[in-house]
Amino acid sequence: MITKEKTENFIKLTPKGAFSVAKTFDCGQCFRFDPVENTPHACEFSGVAFGRQVSFAEDKGELYIYGATEKEAEEIFIPYLGLDLDYDAIDKDIVSRSNNAALVRAVEFGRGIRILRQDPWEAVCSFIISQNNNIPRIKKIIAAMSERYGEPIGGAYAFPTPEAIRDAGIEGMFALKTGFRAKYLVDAAERVIDGRLELGKIGDMPIDEASKKLCEVKGIGPKVAACSLLFGFGRYDAFPIDVWIRRVMGKYFDPSFDIASLGPYAGIAQQYLFYYERYLGGGE
Repeated sequence: MITKEKTENFIKLTPKGAFSVAKTFDCGQCFRFDPVENTPHACEFSGVAFGRQVSFAEDKGELYIYGATEKEAEEIFIPYLGLDLDYDAIDKDIVSRSNNAALVRAVEFGRGIRILRQDPWEAVCSFIISQNNNIPRIKKIIAAMSERYGEPIGGAYAFPTPEAIRDAGIEGMFALKTGFRAKYLVDAAERVIDGRLELGKIGDMPIDEASKKLCEVKGIGPKVAACSLLFGFGRYDAFPIDVWIRRVMGKYFDPSFDIASLGPYAGIAQQYLFYYERYLGGGE
């Protein structure tokens, strides 16, 4: 069970199972959080999610949420952080599906990562921007977009709505150094507004159908679709394949290995493998 304690400035939780703020916010799945310097906690990341400026900190297995009411913590941020899921059971399920030693090591090394349930619209746009890009530049572009076209929230800005991006147009997006991605962002916004892309239905579609629907947006291919599904729609069966994962699959898995055999949590396994290769490079 998650136990909660509310004080004037923060909400303190004791999560069930392993949870790491550092691993969760430093594994490439979101772009609006940064580490807090000189925090009194062992680790703290601050940023914007669901139109709120919040911080998540941890000390000795306890999680502190700053900037949210108790109701927001319960209804938004516990699900956002994946704290309503039994990751111990998920990890057991993943390793039960393969006797691959690297997978077992990756699960152990990445333990504490939670897949964030991000806002679907923001996730789609973020991973459009991520194409042929690096994380610092992605973060800079998203911050500029939010400051220019998002609603102010305290000292920060919410992510722009589809209407704001449509109204800014391709020129407005291009001015923020989105490059060739400008027309993709506007196309996505127009499809959401006119109903061709119903974000509320994507998460319930079969994975292949959901991917195909997202790929109707200009500039979205299988990798961006899979990232959007995994990180924005809670589709843990989505398995994004990028340069890191190609390296992992080529190094540790037989060419005939069927990714689908990893089951309903294949996407979580992917994140463990990504984190393992990125930080250890396959080392012990």
